[in-house]
Amino acid sequence: MSRLALSTLTLSHFRSHKRAVLDLDPRPMAIFGPNGAGKTNLLEAVSLLSPGRGLRRAAADDLTRRPEALGWKITAVLQSLHQTHELETWADAGSPRQLRIDGKAAPQVALGRIARILWLVPAMDRLWIEGAEGRRRFLDRATLSFEPSHADAVLTYEKAMRERNRLLKDMVRDPHWYTALEAQMADAGAQIHANRTHAIAELTAAQDAATTAFPTAILALTASEPMPDDLRAALATNRARDMSAGRTLIGPHRADLDAIFADKGVAAKDCSTGEQKALLISLILANARALARDFGAPPILLLDEVAAHLDATRRAALYDEICSLGAQAFMTGTGPELFGELGDRAQFAEVTDVAGASTVTRKEKP
Repeated sequence: MSRLALSTLTLSHFRSHKRAVLDLDPRPMAIFGPNGAGKTNLLEAVSLLSPGRGLRRAAADDLTRRPEALGWKITAVLQSLHQTHELETWADAGSPRQLRIDGKAAPQVALGRIARILWLVPAMDRLWIEGAEGRRRFLDRATLSFEPSHADAVLTYEKAMRERNRLLKDMVRDPHWYTALEAQMADAGAQIHANRTHAIAELTAAQDAATTAFPTAILALTASEPMPDDLRAALATNRARDMSAGRTLIGPHRADLDAIFADKGVAAKDCSTGEQKALLISLILANARALARDFGAPPILLLDEVAAHLDATRRAALYDEICSLGAQAFMTGTGPELFGELGDRAQFAEVTDVAGASTVTRKEKP
């Protein structure tokens, strides 16, 4: 069976961990300990082995251990399909994050070609009831898992849009200043929209094909103004209105992700807290199933405090699906009893705070 799994993970001066070393096998990893001990910091370290700023979206300087502030480093050995890669990512004090893959400097997008990492954290529990920005970010993470070049399209679009918005705020009316920027936005925007549409189709197909204990979501990409077929022409036509607003009012940056609880026909924003959480878990599992088929191995999953919000039946169902999928999942909880249903199917670690530093200790099954 093809695998995507870490075999070692080492943290140096990362968040609350002065030094932590984990030897791992492909089974799920259950991490338990009191609140504030440093469990989520381990998951954040793994998330930085994928493109982007990780599950907390933190700046590089914010990741270093205090009070030393010497910088930080994460090293790992990754089994990706039938290849083994040595990964190193770090930031010296006051410097941007750097990356080496197999000893060679590499851009972050290169991580997307060898690894797929998905996460679900408590901050996402309000996804369906807060602003569209969080839902776009959630969709873009899913989209990036299917198409690593999506990150480049988003960066190109956002950079060009920032420049265009600056011109709008400065009341620049000469069309020659806008032409090249709008062309870049149109090309990148069309790719973004196509990538997102493809990701929604992948998630929908994966949900439809699965037998699961979690609810199915009907997904749709929406916006206050639909994405125009010819974004370049629409941006040119819209300049006067955009100038009045001081920003660009049409394009993929205005998109939203709508979800409906399929069995009830109720919008996700109107569901109970438990139902909203179940929908999120369902989408993460659907994303994982789709990637297992398309990438050739299930992704690494990071599930922070997920067990605390599930009853025993749903908890057992989640663990069964993860194990059936064959995914290496890193899961956190306050106590080992939350992972009892895993038994021998998982590996366990306890995180404690000793004299102001997080300590990680491997444990036998609870």
